[in-house]
Amino acid sequence: MCRKPVGEGAKRVTTERGSVVIWWSLAGNGVRTRLRGVAQPGEPRQTTGRGVAAADTGGLPAKDDLRLLRAFAARYNRCGASPPAARNARMSTAFRDDAGSLPFRPAGAAAWLRDCLLAERDRWPLWLPVLLGLGVAGYFWSPWEPPPWLGAAAALVLLAGFPALRHRGGLRLLLLGSLAVALGLAAAQLRSAVVAAPVLERSWGPAILTAEALASEPQSRGWRLYLRPIEMPGLAPEALPDRLRVTVAGLDSPPEPGSRLTLRAALRPPSPPALPGAFDFARQAYFQGLGGVGFAYGAPRLLAPPETAGGGVWHAWRLWWSDLRQTVTTRIAAQLDGPRGAVAIALITGQRGGIPDAVQAEMRDAGLAHLLAISGLHMGLVAGLLFFFLRAGLALLPGAALYHPIKKWAAVAAAAGAFVYLNLVGASIPAERAFLMVLVVLLAVLLDRRALSLRLVAWAAAVILLLAPESLMTASFQMSFAAVTALIAAYETWQRRRDNYRERYGPLRRLGRYFLGVAATSVIAILATGPFAAFHFQRMALYGLPANLLAVPLTAFWIMPWAVLAVLLMPFGLEGLALVPMGWGIDLLLANAAAVADWPAAVLPVPPMPDWGLGVMVVAGLWLCLWQRPWRWAAVPLLVIGALSPLGFEPPSLLVSGDGRQVGLRDPEARLWVPSQRGSRFVLDTWTRHGFVAQTLTWPQLGAAAKGRLSCDPLGCLYRDGPVSAAILLDPRAAEDDCAAAQVVVSLEPLRRQPCSGPVAVIDRFDLWGAGAHAVWLDPQGPRVQSVAGQQGARPWSPFPQRRSAWKSGEAQ
Repeated sequence: MCRKPVGEGAKRVTTERGSVVIWWSLAGNGVRTRLRGVAQPGEPRQTTGRGVAAADTGGLPAKDDLRLLRAFAARYNRCGASPPAARNARMSTAFRDDAGSLPFRPAGAAAWLRDCLLAERDRWPLWLPVLLGLGVAGYFWSPWEPPPWLGAAAALVLLAGFPALRHRGGLRLLLLGSLAVALGLAAAQLRSAVVAAPVLERSWGPAILTAEALASEPQSRGWRLYLRPIEMPGLAPEALPDRLRVTVAGLDSPPEPGSRLTLRAALRPPSPPALPGAFDFARQAYFQGLGGVGFAYGAPRLLAPPETAGGGVWHAWRLWWSDLRQTVTTRIAAQLDGPRGAVAIALITGQRGGIPDAVQAEMRDAGLAHLLAISGLHMGLVAGLLFFFLRAGLALLPGAALYHPIKKWAAVAAAAGAFVYLNLVGASIPAERAFLMVLVVLLAVLLDRRALSLRLVAWAAAVILLLAPESLMTASFQMSFAAVTALIAAYETWQRRRDNYRERYGPLRRLGRYFLGVAATSVIAILATGPFAAFHFQRMALYGLPANLLAVPLTAFWIMPWAVLAVLLMPFGLEGLALVPMGWGIDLLLANAAAVADWPAAVLPVPPMPDWGLGVMVVAGLWLCLWQRPWRWAAVPLLVIGALSPLGFEPPSLLVSGDGRQVGLRDPEARLWVPSQRGSRFVLDTWTRHGFVAQTLTWPQLGAAAKGRLSCDPLGCLYRDGPVSAAILLDPRAAEDDCAAAQVVVSLEPLRRQPCSGPVAVIDRFDLWGAGAHAVWLDPQGPRVQSVAGQQGARPWSPFPQRRSAWKSGEAQ
């Protein structure tokens, strides 16, 4: 069977009047056409019109068909490039209107846009997860909780409209996109309703907690236990949270998953953001089923072994993997100690809690933090190593290699190994995405197909968004898919040239091109994930490229192969043979990170990026990666606009923590003045990053600071920023004077019994309890106040609506 019956790079177009063949000039001379029965390309022929071959039409109405072909060619030419060669396409009667005339009108902005969209119709499915994500983002960005039926009802209404638009292709396509948005909204609403569980309304304990151990995670000092509460004094059974997270300091070995225990603990609800717009741990905990977090006083006491604990098949499945993860962690820690052991545990089991903060900071500053988070690199290496070595081993057996599909056998074994690794690391969102992609690639091996494409990424993203829509709001999801999408888009662009290099050059030059590929991969990944790093962490590692040139090959060719071998040897008690050389590679990796992090200006602090800036960069980045024709470069100006959006950042002048224990004043020199630096380091770090603070200082107990803008006495401080002033009351006795002198008054104690009616804004202990942390901008036109409750809205994971309701009903204590 001839694979190219009409010549290299040809396209066959089918109309209601006959078959027409179009071939594309690879020399850039435009589009040439012929009808069925005409000589092959390269044979003598006459031409009529510009670039159109005259032919014996065989009774077909050539005039109309040639007019259709000219319009079809113009559709691509107006987009600036010809479509890829050797790809089948069909032109149906949808390109004609009801009167039989062509829909291609004279050039114009709308016509050009329509033509380019039609030229890229094979890329339309790539936008499905984007539309799903738009519906998910609409749910999470909404300031109020939508009616639970809204998403499903919208999807049903849109689905019912399809039959009525079966002859209107454009409207039907628009309806399909709207349906995807509605499905994203419905998935987010359904997920929010399914994971709903009781959450502690206020602090609990110290008291005796009876619980079942679910999982454990090593920490630098002790263990973090995940527990299912069985009895909590003062709480009814129906008010018990599904899961609790308790840190036990000084614990040598954790309890076995499934065992029942008691311990004395102090718990509190999951913390809301430390300031408006910061990381929302309460939302993350809501979707993880965490109803409370805290710490224990002393070690837990075992009540019953795992055999006596019940719970169902799914519960038993999770406990089995938790026990295996804990066993593997203990075996690794017995062979490797210190930071190398903690990193080995993170790479094999996905538990990073035991890595010292200093080591994590060095890896982050060197641009190597991605090596510690289980993602596509690790999943691909595990599956690839299993596939390569199993296939190589079977190839040594003549009987198997000659008469059996050993390549497919290796693919099945690699998929099984990837599934084991997925569950061993806890099935995080990046790991799930990587597993889905690896699974499809291995499935393509079984079907003798090639599967590395953006459609694979789109399929994985759509599945994750439908099953776990809350992952869209996490940095791991955003950075993971951004890097993979950009890398595969670049791979598709350079695929043909890379194949030529592979055939043309020898082993040494190919090795050099491998390191060049690692460098290019690092640059693309840094550019793709940079906006999200700036948005979530307000910092960028400047020397990620040289650090990754050593770290990525070291991880791929030394560390991870020994890690896979160590897991395979654990059933025989021989894991030490592989863990020791793995530790040598980890030592070199950590030394590389420490050296690069110590370089001058290794980290660039950046102002917080606004939501609209990130949105513009996401849309522009997707436009650039998902389309293939030159019109995609129209996204470059939008990328520049989004990258410059942090320049418009206006930092708040006054910050107050939600618990009322910390308050900070930021002066124009980017210095943060606080009463004491002994408070929560997490809150101060969040204020430093989101406030773009250069230095944190302690304000004087008596006297002036900040170039005379700040004056303090034992009762409080007064800060002046131009015509606007703010007073911070450390003692309510200063309320009378400060309320008369300042436009903004902040009191760390309640002021309800001492009315303060003069200032524009008054924030006291009751306001902090009912609305969370506050940020204040001292604008010349008047102060602006934002609270966490106002930014969160009335959402299921926000504790403030319940607090305000209890306050109004008189039930608050």
